[in-house]
Amino acid sequence: MRKSLIASLALLALCSTANATEVDIVTNKGSIRVDLNDEAAPKTVTNFLRYADEGFYDNTIFHRVIRGFMVQGGGFTEDLERKSTHKAVAYEGDNGLANNRGTLAMARTQDPNSATSQFFINQVDNTFLNHGARGAAGYTVFGHVVSGMDVVDAISAVPTTSVGPYQNVPESPVIIESIKRVN
Repeated sequence: MRKSLIASLALLALCSTANATEVDIVTNKGSIRVDLNDEAAPKTVTNFLRYADEGFYDNTIFHRVIRGFMVQGGGFTEDLERKSTHKAVAYEGDNGLANNRGTLAMARTQDPNSATSQFFINQVDNTFLNHGARGAAGYTVFGHVVSGMDVVDAISAVPTTSVGPYQNVPESPVIIESIKRVN
């Protein structure tokens, strides 16, 4: 009975892992594999995958890079032209996931329900971005890096500058070549 229970639990864990949605974020600095959390943030994951499946992220850039904080991309071309987006996705930041090192979260304005295509990868634990941390909405975490944190760290180390109204822009573009589903 005990062996049967252990075997069943192992099979369940294997099946759960096999059904996880993973994507590769391919950049000119290397690839980052991300496991998306469909259960904790279903609307956010659906939104992100819609952009990925449409090829929206192809040849966008990481336009905001702050060492010791995060790298943000998914909304601008190499010329810093903002791309047109779909309707914003509803806030799901109260899902129990935290803005820890290696997690993927949605960028937004002051309005918690304003996230569209832009996302960021936390380079460090950013607990102040979590739901309720400052008595308000946080930033919706919807995945985590399973390989390629060295690429995130390399991106965060590039020299940055200000370009027009934008700060922390890499001096040499960090291009998101594509974001594709792995499974």
